[in-house]
Amino acid sequence: MPSASTRTSPYLDPSLSTDERVEDLLARMTLLEKAGLFFHQMIEIGDNGTLSGPSTTYALPGTEDMLLNKQINHFNVLHGSDPRTMAEWHNRIQECALSSRLGIPVTLSTDPRHAFTDNPGASFTAGSFSQWPESLGLAAIGDENTVREFADIARQEYLAVGLRVALHPQIDLATEPRWARIGGTFGEDAELTSRLLTAYIKGFQTDQLGAEGVATMVKHFPGGGPQKDGEDPHFPYGREQVYPGGNFDHHLLPFEAAFEAGASQVMPYYGMPVGTQYEEVAFGFNKGIITGLLREKYGFEGIVCADWNLIHDSVVWGEPQAARAWGVEHLSPSHRLAKAISAGVDQFGGEHCPELLVELVNSGRLSETRIDISARRVLREKFILGLFDNPFVDPDLAASTVAKTAFLEAGYDAQCQSLTVLTNGSESTVLPITGQPQIYVSNIDPAVAAQYGTITETPEQADIAVVRIKAPFEPRQGAFEQFFHAGSLEFPPEDLAEVLGICSRVPTIVDIYLDRPAIIPEIVHRAAAVVANYGASDEALLDVLFGRRTARGRLPFDLPSSTRAVEASRADVPFDTDAPLFRFGHGLTLHRVD
Repeated sequence: MPSASTRTSPYLDPSLSTDERVEDLLARMTLLEKAGLFFHQMIEIGDNGTLSGPSTTYALPGTEDMLLNKQINHFNVLHGSDPRTMAEWHNRIQECALSSRLGIPVTLSTDPRHAFTDNPGASFTAGSFSQWPESLGLAAIGDENTVREFADIARQEYLAVGLRVALHPQIDLATEPRWARIGGTFGEDAELTSRLLTAYIKGFQTDQLGAEGVATMVKHFPGGGPQKDGEDPHFPYGREQVYPGGNFDHHLLPFEAAFEAGASQVMPYYGMPVGTQYEEVAFGFNKGIITGLLREKYGFEGIVCADWNLIHDSVVWGEPQAARAWGVEHLSPSHRLAKAISAGVDQFGGEHCPELLVELVNSGRLSETRIDISARRVLREKFILGLFDNPFVDPDLAASTVAKTAFLEAGYDAQCQSLTVLTNGSESTVLPITGQPQIYVSNIDPAVAAQYGTITETPEQADIAVVRIKAPFEPRQGAFEQFFHAGSLEFPPEDLAEVLGICSRVPTIVDIYLDRPAIIPEIVHRAAAVVANYGASDEALLDVLFGRRTARGRLPFDLPSSTRAVEASRADVPFDTDAPLFRFGHGLTLHRVD
């Protein structure tokens, strides 16, 4: 525990102003303690809520080692557990943090964990939390009140288990249809994105960020959408961000709305700008972007946290991953760290090397005055969030708050509403389905479908078929790469033939999960009806198809008509594919039948 003199220190006095408390604490900190504030590493929950030891999966030190030896007190929580266990684990890690010399509490963050995507580099499935559609689904609904409701519910669930920073929203514009990260965005339209992100930030942070709020980290500045050929800069082949349409400023529009809404933190992207006025290095090393644009032009005073693993190579599931040091690959980790801090970065995601920062200061390559600038920002947010005054959570409250009935119902209703009916019969409507038909299903739980009709073994035996498929992508070699769906938007011939074969044998409703656009003219021509989803359970889909719930979703992006049109479009320009099959905003409302 902190010493008796420390326990009576002004920084622990809640009657003082935040600035007074920050300055008192900063003056007491060693250089290593300040350096620890710069790192925001991943962390795993140990068995039964214990503090984890070293991780071979992600090549991480143990929790106590990072807390007490490296003085790191910001962590990104991987995966999860039941709410009570998460809350108890959170309290154990805070107890460990309070045993340090100054008793600086831990700030825990998380990627999105309320939807359907499971990608350890971007988001987690809902698990114990209420389950909603992805951000694309919220965009398909297009209603600020729904987004605010989602964010407020997610805030309550986060608070209950001790999660205080949301590593989201992702407010990039989906202008390159092939990009692998579109699923986390609000789609292609800047105006819609700006409206919805404002409600999102207010829902998480509340109207004034404080002890009942969750800080939001908007990403990826200055807009990650225009990736060359849609490849993602998590990987070397996707490092280039291009602007053939000269549309750089357009991608800043959502960030301008986020700053107006009071976003607390900003994450620059991995990509490096090519052919612009800015240095061709990754945005996390780019002084013109972080200091010139973000700090000086926009006056952003919050925390800038670099995306994960910019400095060192890493290991994910035993596979080596190159540091995302695009444009500065030739620099040593020490020089990369110095360049990023000089560019304006306050924190480094996925790194745990405070000793390098101490060395940079001791050698005179960085000043302690510069270190203090970032340390103040980071400490200030800890005080604003109330972590010094009440770092613990109530496990009983966590168990009763997370996934309470009202939260589950709100998420389920959003899943239903977000469903986007693209077509509904060529001559007469086929939806909603009536009666108790003979149903053939594919990629649907038969036990669920049996609640709506009689399940058949073959299409020929059925009155109607319901087929669920996912937007196509080109699989990559690495295990981690498999989570990033990039490449062609066309279905492989054998997959397309299977769907069309069912359509030729029985009237078929095709539901397509869109984590990015798909090229589907053949399916639209042959299916009796086509529906798009952005994260919806089998029950939610069938409730809509059978008229038990209303679907009002609208496409959050254009659906291109051909690969040729996609390849000819400009990556930074919205709605730029020629003659799209369906336009942004298309969708047929399917009303509940009372």
